[in-house]
Order: sequence, then C-alpha cells, then structure tokens
Amino acid sequence: MVKQITYRRVYEETSPADGKRVLVDRVWPRGMRKEEAHLDEWLREVAPSSELRKWYAHEPSRFSEFRRRYLAELRDAEHRQAAEHLRDIATHDRLTLLTATRDVDHSQAAVLAEWLARKQ
Repeated sequence: MVKQITYRRVYEETSPADGKRVLVDRVWPRGMRKEEAHLDEWLREVAPSSELRKWYAHEPSRFSEFRRRYLAELRDAEHRQAAEHLRDIATHDRLTLLTATRDVDHSQAAVLAEWLARKQ
C-alpha cells in the first residue's frame, strides 16, 4: 500500500514530515548547492524528456497536453523502471517529490504524485 505522496519546491524548508525526499527534475535546480538540497535521491530518469520539457516551457495553457504526453512517457522502459522505484519507496515511507518549478501544481511532480497514488 502506498503511503502519503506529496510534492513541493526543492527550495522550500525541509520538514521531518517529508519522509524520503526525491528530486524529479532532469536538470539540477539553479543556484542550489547539493548539500543544501537535503535529498535522499535525485531520480532524473523519471523526469520528462528534454524535448517535452522544452516544448512545455511551464506554460499553464499547455499543461493538459503536457500531462497527456508525460503520462505516455511514463510507460516507456526507462521511465517505468524509475517510477517503480518511487512506488517502492512510497510503500515503505512517506515520499516528497521535489522540483525547482515555481508553479508546482502545473509540474511533472504533480502529475507524477497523482499517477503514483492511482497506481497502487
């Protein structure tokens, strides 16, 4: 059974309630040193492809199509293996998906959290 899965910005203050903290961005957050991130893991393989990320450009009007395309990417072998790893973490601990994106509700972290919670 999947425990609680949340998502938020990597720049926010850490909390003991975070559980395992996993960065799900393909590129490292701008201006952040690795020791400041307090990550348990950086899982680039679960992030949207560079092509999809560049196409989306965090335009809220494109979010619906971004979501559709990203969910399709999650079915490929590389993404699926990384997503299964996240699901395994979530069965044993709370999981916080981290992203540098300002609008976290329109990010891959939000899509991924919903997808993982649904796929119990």
